Amino acid sequence: MTAVVCISVLTVLSTMGLALFEHRLHPKHLSVRIYWTAPLLGAAILLIGGWLPAREAVSGLLADSAVNPIQILVLFFSMTLMSIFLDEAGFFRYLASAVLRFAGSDQRKLFVLLYAAVSFLTVFTSNDIVVLTFTPFICFFAKNAEIDPVPYLFAEFVAANTWSMLFIIGNPTNIYLAAGNGIDFASYFRVMALPTLFGAVTSFALLWVLFRKKLKAPMRVVAREARLSDKPTVGVAVAALGICILFLVLSSYLNLEMWLIAADACVLLFLVAIPELLIRRRGIGLVTQSFHRAPYDVVPFVLSMFILVMALGRVGATAAMGQFVLGGASLWRSGISSFFAANLLNNIPMSVLYSTVVTVQGSASLPALYAAVIGSNVGAFFTPLGALAGIVWVSLLKQHKVSFSFARFVIFGAIISIPTLLASLLGLAIVM
Repeated sequence: MTAVVCISVLTVLSTMGLALFEHRLHPKHLSVRIYWTAPLLGAAILLIGGWLPAREAVSGLLADSAVNPIQILVLFFSMTLMSIFLDEAGFFRYLASAVLRFAGSDQRKLFVLLYAAVSFLTVFTSNDIVVLTFTPFICFFAKNAEIDPVPYLFAEFVAANTWSMLFIIGNPTNIYLAAGNGIDFASYFRVMALPTLFGAVTSFALLWVLFRKKLKAPMRVVAREARLSDKPTVGVAVAALGICILFLVLSSYLNLEMWLIAADACVLLFLVAIPELLIRRRGIGLVTQSFHRAPYDVVPFVLSMFILVMALGRVGATAAMGQFVLGGASLWRSGISSFFAANLLNNIPMSVLYSTVVTVQGSASLPALYAAVIGSNVGAFFTPLGALAGIVWVSLLKQHKVSFSFARFVIFGAIISIPTLLASLLGLAIVM
């Protein structure tokens, strides 16, 4: 056990170091990210050293479980590609111009409306979907209005990862931890409604205090007419995304898997868009550029982190963790430890780990289980490593030339996420 734990700890520390300092490790013109090399090396050492047999690792990665890492990646990439395609087609530029015409010069009003819109959409879809869809939009309207995009971007990220707790479909980690332990939609909602409300009120109040001075400045809106340069292509993309979101909302009722819905919608988009572009002699530059911008570096990161989690489980480290988490005041221990674990492992592998950690004699401790759900959601805005969307989100900001460093994220994240975590856990304690 000692060797596996040491390798895992070194891997996690190396990953955090690379994520924080990677911009200093290669020339500025080189945009390839390298944070994923540490977990890849750690996973390779565990496999080569025999701590986790290769056959067992393959079986775990391909297991037919509530949250399969391959399926999660398919879901994530499908939604990412559709979002990028809309971005390339000019849809977010159009929305930015249209919204700015009605926003006036009151940033505070715009801030509240944006938070409300992100929260509402997150409840009925998924936090990752909303983050990936709204981020380019925010970058464009902030650029057009000549205002600082950071308050809106961080509020978007916080809102999406707070309100994602409300329904079981809000976050893949909810599905793994809750549905994987036989908790249905209604039972989940009855427990998580109050914790989500406590967390949302706390996070919004802190966001308002943190950014209130910047939001007092008027927006310098440049009057311009909102136009779509390629309405047919945008129409196809919006229709595909709309159909996808509709079926994602209904997935739990129709007994459809989210990753299949997203994959089908993405394939449908490109099957329709490519002929449509060629018929109109527009070329397929939109398609090729969309695939060029896809965040491929998340693949080795996620798969490698899953291997680390499997190795820890195999040597009994998860059982030892379970003794600590369930040793007394399990709700608070599970919530706080899962919050930090999400930022060491990423919240999806953490959910896999904690589904075992909170289980005693084949039955999950419900207070600890729901607390881990809270930790997996709120932990996403403590550091960018807390969630898969956070890693891609930072990449999107770089593409749009928005300066938001890892260190700055952590400072804002600590101010907002820790009180939000405690408030949500207090709500859960009242319910339980």
